[in-house]
Amino acid sequence: MAQESDTPDSSAAAPNSGPTSDSSSDSRAVSTPRLERIRAWIRRYGRHYLDDPNVTSVGVGYKEKDGSRTDQLSLQFTVRTKAAGAQLEQMDTTAIPETLEIDSDPVVTDVVERAFVPAYRVIPEAERSERKTRRDPLEPGVSISHPDVSAGTLGVIVHDRTTGRPAVLSNWHVLHGPTGTIGDPALQPGSHDDNSGDPRNEFGRLLRSHLGAAGDAALASIESRRVDPAIMGLAVVPEEIADPDLGDRVVKSGRTTGVSHGVVSRIETIVSLDYGEGVGETSIGGFEIEPDERRDNEDDPAGTGMLSDGGDSGAVWMLKAGNGHTSRVMAGLHFAGADSLSGDERAIACLASSVRGVLDFSLDGSVAQETAAEAAVGSGFDEDFLAVPVAVPTFASTASQADEELGADDAVEVDGSTVVPYTHFSLTMSRARRFARWVAWNVDGDDMRRLSRDGIDFRLDERLPADVQAGEDLYATNDLDRGHIARRADLLWGPRAEAERANEDSFHFTNIVPQMNTFNQAGRSGVWGELEDALFDAVDVASLRISVVAGPVFKAADREYRGFRIPREFFKVVYYVVDDELRAAAFVLTQDLDDLEIVDGLKDFSTYQVTLAELTEKTGLEFAEAVEAEVGAEARAEARAGAGSPRRVGSASDIRW
Repeated sequence: MAQESDTPDSSAAAPNSGPTSDSSSDSRAVSTPRLERIRAWIRRYGRHYLDDPNVTSVGVGYKEKDGSRTDQLSLQFTVRTKAAGAQLEQMDTTAIPETLEIDSDPVVTDVVERAFVPAYRVIPEAERSERKTRRDPLEPGVSISHPDVSAGTLGVIVHDRTTGRPAVLSNWHVLHGPTGTIGDPALQPGSHDDNSGDPRNEFGRLLRSHLGAAGDAALASIESRRVDPAIMGLAVVPEEIADPDLGDRVVKSGRTTGVSHGVVSRIETIVSLDYGEGVGETSIGGFEIEPDERRDNEDDPAGTGMLSDGGDSGAVWMLKAGNGHTSRVMAGLHFAGADSLSGDERAIACLASSVRGVLDFSLDGSVAQETAAEAAVGSGFDEDFLAVPVAVPTFASTASQADEELGADDAVEVDGSTVVPYTHFSLTMSRARRFARWVAWNVDGDDMRRLSRDGIDFRLDERLPADVQAGEDLYATNDLDRGHIARRADLLWGPRAEAERANEDSFHFTNIVPQMNTFNQAGRSGVWGELEDALFDAVDVASLRISVVAGPVFKAADREYRGFRIPREFFKVVYYVVDDELRAAAFVLTQDLDDLEIVDGLKDFSTYQVTLAELTEKTGLEFAEAVEAEVGAEARAEARAGAGSPRRVGSASDIRW
């Protein structure tokens, strides 16, 4: 392709563009409104030029003449091969006119021979560096990758606005790639730098990704490492995001080239990249950088002399301040580079502002936590909280031990659903019994908070009719305790505002069941109250996360008191993941309420481990299937030996996980 005055055909030209006169405009006369019109034109029509197989990008830059840059602003196109005349037809490409008219304003064009490739093709290296070894804490500027990708760069530590937690930002083609899916492992160092399969290299999971006009970017969770947010070699922590302008000086820290200094040479750039089989050519928006080895201060980090090389993908380009020092303002995310025999090196980055919009992160941890807390309040039990989904209970078609009046029609609806959400937990209420049929909650054992219960009163849920809830009238002037079904301590995790709301939500009467006070106190200090903690102590639970389902066991023979039938038994199912396998342990706790009328204390209570099938028989509820310990077979063996069934649990050491 060559720059000629003949008109491009419709396959290469924008709908409202065409040849103009030979007039041109000097950049010194360009006004800001004019530049904005050019930006708008590229956003709307630039992608049409990328349909031409020879065109690799389009953007705003300074026109080049005889290998040198002029001060004339231009619409700059890069092509794989620069050609003229008959060569154009042989290459199945068309010419770019010398000027393009934008809102009746002729804008000069420029054509430069340059092609871009994703910056992750890694050449084996003999030497090792601190950037290519396992790092704890994780630092921006080091090697990371998806298991099926060679290596890229950890760009920056950001904060996921969905959870409020720290996360890693890099490229789609570094953390996702053509074979990846959400939830895949994220490795540090990348697989090229350590292909041993060491499980310690996995630091988190792919959360979200984007490949398209807004950028080449992905977020990964941080689950097994500490973090140091300062960029290696630059010693700054990004705090703000801004779009760059032509001539802005920038610097990055990449896995392969280390510290690189550059100058923004084109803006509003759209580049077409071939991402290989299964993905193909994709158009990405961003800006272009050329080398800049100027140093204003001896304190500034020295560059390596290279702008980009394989493995630098994902590094962040930081803007420099007026004195040449690296600022705390992030401009973009490096994703491609171009080189030539003449040494005419260039790099391409997507805009940090665009990437932030599609991946929903913040550089400010407090802002992300507030956003996450607002989203989490009232969102209820998360069925996808673990690596393997856990569904809430449903009503069984048959259950010989369950009270026959407690079928699906007994469930209370709120806003058209029988599942009532709170912060970190959900439940279904029984209309007949006025207690919860079940409560399901999530526990993040690695993010717990200690919060006081002072000043929080038990209260009815205003979303439900008062006559389907057991309130203060049941508990006044007797020895019945208001017993939490979902443990208050289990719910106090996440950003502080979120944990505080969960603390308050736990005191709704919908999460409360009556228990003799001696029973409730003993249950808290006994094995029943320690089931979740016992699991963490005994099993290597993935990410210290569990999901729990619990509630009363309703029976027709339950004792009536003050118009309520008081449950004698309670159940609990603890779900957890080990080696990507969902497991479950089910338990029943019984209490004797024969002395409720004279309120002289508790006769007996015991914890038993049962199977999910046995629990369905007792409760009339179907539970999410999971791998269980062989408690059923063992219990039957004990029964045949006269030891009784099911299996009694006297201490945490008796539990089969």
